Amino acid sequence: MPEHTFRLNGEQVTVTTADDVRLLWVLRDLLGVHGPKYGCGINVCKACTSHVNGKAVNPCAIPVGELSPTDEVTTIEGLPATVDAELHPMQEAWLEQDVVQCGYCQPGQIMAAVALVRRVAAEGREITDSDIDGIRNICRCGTYFRIRQAIKAGASEM
Repeated sequence: MPEHTFRLNGEQVTVTTADDVRLLWVLRDLLGVHGPKYGCGINVCKACTSHVNGKAVNPCAIPVGELSPTDEVTTIEGLPATVDAELHPMQEAWLEQDVVQCGYCQPGQIMAAVALVRRVAAEGREITDSDIDGIRNICRCGTYFRIRQAIKAGASEM
């Protein structure tokens, strides 16, 4: 069985598993990181959204064999450390806007929002409603209005 090494939330990790095992299962079952949620498993619902090298990805669609030792995987558990705080500003905004109902999709929603805000900031502009429309994470509770408000509030603090 091959070994796979990559960085997870700032620490180097190594797992022994087949190359085609999806990163979501490596995170959840082998490394005990449960923030990325299993929703559809086919890269549609985006409940598992995390970051690889700062970009939003869906670990349910990434074979662990595609990662290299220098790839940085960040999950909701590691997000606050990216700003040296107890909570990331987007997490604070989620709480202030009272977004969560069942909460299942929220880690993926927050990770998608942070990646979006960082990308838009790198382009030198403010986030727009059109940008937020591009987030395709599914929330079965239907809290989309509060999610939008939280993204705008979080963006203003990032």
